[in-house]
Amino acid sequence: MHRVGSAGNNSNSVRARKEKRLTYVLSDADDTKHCAGINCLAVLKSPVSDGSDHLFTGSRDGTLKRWALTEDSASHSATFESHVDWVNDAVLVGGSTLVSCSSDTTLKTWNCLSDGVCTRTLRQHSDYVTCLAAAEKNSNIVASGGLGGEVFIWDLEAALAPVSKSNDTMEEDCSNGVNGSGNQLPMTSLRTISSSNNISAHTTQSHGYVPIAAKGHKESVYALAMNDSGTILVSGGTEKVVRVWDSRTGSKTMKLRGHTDNIRALLLDSTGRFCLSGSSDSMIRLWDLGQQRCVHSYAVHTDSVWALASTPTFGHVYSGGRDLSLYLTDLATRESLLLCTKEHPILQLALHDDSIWVATTDSSVHRWPAEGRNPQKVFQRGGSFLAGNLSFSRARVSLEGSTPVPVYKEPTLSIPGTSAIVQHEILNNRRHVLTKDTTGSVKLWEITRGVVVEDYGKVSFEEKKEQLFEMVSIPGWFTVDTRLGSLSIHLDTPQCFSAEMYSADLNIAGKPEDDKVNLARETLKGLLAHWLAKRRQRHGSQSSANGDVLSGKDITPRSLARSRIEVDGGAENDSMVYPPFEFSINSPPSIITEGSQGGPWRKKVTDLDGTEDEKDFPWWCLDCVLNNRLPPRENTKCSFYLHPCEGSAVQILTQGKLSAPRILRIHKLQHSTVGDGSYRPGLKPWQKLRPSIEILCNNQVLSPDMSLATVRAYIWKKPEDLVLNYRVVQGR
Repeated sequence: MHRVGSAGNNSNSVRARKEKRLTYVLSDADDTKHCAGINCLAVLKSPVSDGSDHLFTGSRDGTLKRWALTEDSASHSATFESHVDWVNDAVLVGGSTLVSCSSDTTLKTWNCLSDGVCTRTLRQHSDYVTCLAAAEKNSNIVASGGLGGEVFIWDLEAALAPVSKSNDTMEEDCSNGVNGSGNQLPMTSLRTISSSNNISAHTTQSHGYVPIAAKGHKESVYALAMNDSGTILVSGGTEKVVRVWDSRTGSKTMKLRGHTDNIRALLLDSTGRFCLSGSSDSMIRLWDLGQQRCVHSYAVHTDSVWALASTPTFGHVYSGGRDLSLYLTDLATRESLLLCTKEHPILQLALHDDSIWVATTDSSVHRWPAEGRNPQKVFQRGGSFLAGNLSFSRARVSLEGSTPVPVYKEPTLSIPGTSAIVQHEILNNRRHVLTKDTTGSVKLWEITRGVVVEDYGKVSFEEKKEQLFEMVSIPGWFTVDTRLGSLSIHLDTPQCFSAEMYSADLNIAGKPEDDKVNLARETLKGLLAHWLAKRRQRHGSQSSANGDVLSGKDITPRSLARSRIEVDGGAENDSMVYPPFEFSINSPPSIITEGSQGGPWRKKVTDLDGTEDEKDFPWWCLDCVLNNRLPPRENTKCSFYLHPCEGSAVQILTQGKLSAPRILRIHKLQHSTVGDGSYRPGLKPWQKLRPSIEILCNNQVLSPDMSLATVRAYIWKKPEDLVLNYRVVQGR
């Protein structure tokens, strides 16, 4: 797992930001499919014989999904959306609760058979949470581990107990959760999303529950496993040792050495006597915890082992990893079989009766035959080999060309995903982003509407980027990343409010051509149109002549004091969403943001119910959408000189330095320079009769539709104030 910045704006971000960020995540594909690698799997067996089993998948796209399974089909039945970064692991406890963990540093609990309702958010980790473990016969216990070297053991009954405390007091608790040195104090924040789907933050600092900390790891933890009763916990990570804990107290019981690289997968048998470990050293090891030693080593793979799954009797192990291969190994006889090979590294495995689900770095999931109830059936097909006990033995066999032949060629069932975006380029017009996905398909997005406007297919990304180049200069008002497999558009104040365009350039009908349109403001209005409509319905409020006004409980004096605010007088104060900023309701974007309480959250814009306020949204976002107020913006003006060309007999119209909006078009200068006599009614300014005025910069005649910013960036190219010249050109 690569250590990169989170898509959310949490307290562990690498770069501190003064104000909270708002991010929106775009998708042009079927929302029932994952669009990034699958990190985790969990199978829920139906309690009745004729009921439907369910598969849960957690993805690097930040969501979990539930699939209803039959013998020959898997249908999407729910999406669980709340995490703001990769979902790294998930476990089922008690038959009705799904627990997930994420690179956003949180654990979340869900009613697994609901329509995707998050019931709690558990905050205790200081870094990415990479792995979970649950006890098969003790639905109360879950363990979590992460990159901070932390391992916590959670009593879910205590952690999920109802919390009662006023919001005002909770906000005070949250703000005081830092000690004098600036380090975060241990605190568990629980976020409840009720049946009405509104967001309200809760902290268990007053609740009194803190999970048990298993202290001992000095480096990152990548794997956990627990026995059925939940009394024994094993952990492993970059320290290359297997640590064993008493999960009831968090105390260390032993440390097992043998691996020579990171430990990436762990299994415990039901009693807690035997442990299997998979490592980046390509080895699988079987440990006897009673004897406190390794009793067998299996050299099956030629590269890192990332996933393990065992038969119910713990007699056979299925393993997969970086070498794209799924193996079945008899732990007693050391006999191994190559079941199948994949196109992508294998991240996790889940046995389901006589089949096995395989998750990879691809967005699709596949089910393969496994004979989990009687694995000897597979060995009867032949083609097995004896696993060595030294890691180089498999590598040597592979180099000699005696690679085993896979038993199975095709999966019995596939759940397709959509292709992840892996490359992007923000175009100069600052409204379009060019993307390339894992299949090589190149698309053009209009990010102010969240839609694909052109699908070019499999063409050269670099050539298409050159073809789409425009000589325009618009300030960068957003940033982009594709960490979640899709476009995440980040808005940070005040930078996001730096870009403006004339309504004529956006083809907004019914709006004066010279009206300036702030791109971020209109985009926010489009994003939050559903929320605003719901808010008005809920409040039953009438818009005043000046638009909506925030109530005192929405924006506090403390928030307003953070920055000077100016009303955007250049735009009508209304809530109308113009066509260039209308987002699709068929593939609505998701918002990732946070307010004054509770930490980051993620939700579809169409799932907002109007109750969200400053506790959930950044104050500057609400102030923009509801009050039409924008923060002070820098560099919206361009200083320049306007002189006659050398040797010209044209009258000197200006003496000193001039200032105009950066977006001012050259034809405006031509109009002001030539006077009224050169125009005919119905003609655009640059379609006037000769004699006409030409504007030059660096002896280059400027196109009438160039802006001052474009001239400065591409023609002038100097830090000094822009110098323009003009001359009269007689008609032909």
